[in-house]
Amino acid sequence: MSLSLPVSWSRAEVSETNSLVSPEKLSNYDLIVLCQEDTQPDKAAFAELLRRYQSHLNRLFYHLAPDWQERADLAQEVWIRVYRNINRLQDPTKFRGWLSRIATNLFYDELRKRKRVSQPLSLDAPLYVEDGEMSWELPDNAPSPSDDLATREFYEHLQTAIAKLPETFRTTIVLREIEGLAYEEIAEITGVSLGTVKSRIARARLKLQSVLQNYLDEE
Repeated sequence: MSLSLPVSWSRAEVSETNSLVSPEKLSNYDLIVLCQEDTQPDKAAFAELLRRYQSHLNRLFYHLAPDWQERADLAQEVWIRVYRNINRLQDPTKFRGWLSRIATNLFYDELRKRKRVSQPLSLDAPLYVEDGEMSWELPDNAPSPSDDLATREFYEHLQTAIAKLPETFRTTIVLREIEGLAYEEIAEITGVSLGTVKSRIARARLKLQSVLQNYLDEE
């Protein structure tokens, strides 16, 4: 049975109703509200939130850092930060952008760390929170290859071309073309002006078009 709630209901009424419904049947918005109603997120609701958004996070890291072996570790660290800070999210409808911002910030933190020292990130230890240990079962972060060989080869060339873009260009083009975020959201996530975002995306597109056109001409 699907859950249908009147818009006029209060947050408290929504939370009370949600407590009687399994997390799988709740909307994304209601899951986030349920995770925010106490000092620690509801574990069942948070696990369902992780399940729904893990592919988004995997895809984002796959495009930002295709040659990194620690992408699953980075994704785990993102969810640790979400678990600890979800109460700070003022608008549950902006969860996806907020999640992308945390992931992008973590990516740049790790990038700066790699430039200073050549030590890989290690996050193998389980997460311990105030109410006990939380295990993380993250799915494989590599996208399934297409059955069509030509499409798969083109996709691989596209991935290679994206990976070779300068870091700032790669981030903006991934957030725009892969994640489908609005220019305003990208500006907020990356901390630059709207004009800078548009300029980076335009230049990244031109570069990708040039590289891929060379590949198509060879074919």
